[in-house]
Amino acid sequence: MDKVVASATEAVADVRDGATLAVGGFGLSGVPDVLVQAVYDKGVDGLGIVSNNCGAMERGLAVLLAAGRIARVTGSYIGANKEFARRYLAGELEVEMIPQGTLAERLRAGGAGIPAFYTPAGVGTQVADGGLPWRYDGSGGVAVASPPKEVREFDGRRYVLEHGIRTDFGLVRAAKGDRHGNLVFAKSARNFNPLAAMAGRVTIAEVEQLVEPGEIDPDHVHLPGIFVQRVVALTAEQAADKRIERRTVAVPETSGREAR
Repeated sequence: MDKVVASATEAVADVRDGATLAVGGFGLSGVPDVLVQAVYDKGVDGLGIVSNNCGAMERGLAVLLAAGRIARVTGSYIGANKEFARRYLAGELEVEMIPQGTLAERLRAGGAGIPAFYTPAGVGTQVADGGLPWRYDGSGGVAVASPPKEVREFDGRRYVLEHGIRTDFGLVRAAKGDRHGNLVFAKSARNFNPLAAMAGRVTIAEVEQLVEPGEIDPDHVHLPGIFVQRVVALTAEQAADKRIERRTVAVPETSGREAR
């Protein structure tokens, strides 16, 4: 039952070329940076990534993206990642963009053993009708486009069929975890992490604080250990290395007396 491995390098040792990875995180929040770096250091190529976005500010998946190690991305947000956009438009990367809620449910469904489900999101658009550019030809033309999906009507409303997602590996980051793989996430850093963990056939969690079994109140567990196969305990330095994507500083209010 002890799922702790000695290092991130050991944890990702069986990740091979062409593997598919479900990766948690949203922007810079809750990103398994240490595991992603270990995958990069291993030198694997042709990866299929399922994640909300593909890294930001040269962090997380942006490391693999810039090195040309990613062949395909299934996600819902490009954002300000100029390298992601450049590679997509240049035909260097295949990208399946889907609604954010659909992505979340496809990951959850895959982990729950549900092969497909119907959702109203995307009905009447190219998401359902097909034709979304998956890969460009580098000259502005579309080399690969999305196929049409099945649409059915339930109680007078149309729904599109979406398939659950399963990946070879899941990479996630948690605030706390025990040796059995039970995980607790911190606030917004939970984001896609539990869903990515569920979707991975082999899920690896980097944890900021490793505790012994029984130290986490069962009512406080966000993801049970059944979904986690390997746990990597971060060093204090790794756990504290958290960036802020956009820093906003408010001007303190000045009282009337201080103003005079």
